[in-house]
Amino acid sequence: MKDAHPHSAADPDSGAIDVCTTAEAAALLGVSHRTIQLWVENGTLHAWRTSGGHRRIATASVHAVMSGRAEALAVVTPAPPTPPRRILLVDDDPALLRLHELEIGGWGLHVETITAGNGYEALIRIGEARPDLLISDLTMPGMDGFRMIRTLRANPAYAGMPVIVISGLDRSTIAAMALPEDIPVLPKPAPFAVLRNSVERALGWGA
Repeated sequence: MKDAHPHSAADPDSGAIDVCTTAEAAALLGVSHRTIQLWVENGTLHAWRTSGGHRRIATASVHAVMSGRAEALAVVTPAPPTPPRRILLVDDDPALLRLHELEIGGWGLHVETITAGNGYEALIRIGEARPDLLISDLTMPGMDGFRMIRTLRANPAYAGMPVIVISGLDRSTIAAMALPEDIPVLPKPAPFAVLRNSVERALGWGA
């Protein structure tokens, strides 16, 4: 059985260097014997024939091909896709929910929207989808926005979730209901440019 490792032979042009046979080169590169022959013929692999007529291939040229293939694969291998950021929209007005969905969807941001019609439904959606941002009305049937936000802030798993409020209530009423001061409040209906700016800041994309 032939030695599986490259060995030394004399190159009449450059002296003693490490060489391998055609079969050994094919095994190292994971290609067919014919491919090795073609690479020798087109100069990809440096080779010559011994006085006995046997082809010998410079091991250095085999390693160069191996390195080149590894670099090419590293360049073309795509990075895994980044999942879109999730935004939960909460309002008891279906038309307004749809309007906000369409507006946000037209911004070209890497986001997806989820909707809920009241605070209770929103808590269920949060548990299911773990959104990155909550945009909510305050006055809703069932569980309103105030109670929903207090429930979230009391839960360590969701206390840090960014929240944006869109409300038609006046500032004094909102303050009386003890909405956390760090939550931005936009008027209802919210100007879309202001809403987008708030969304980008909340997701860490804005200044």
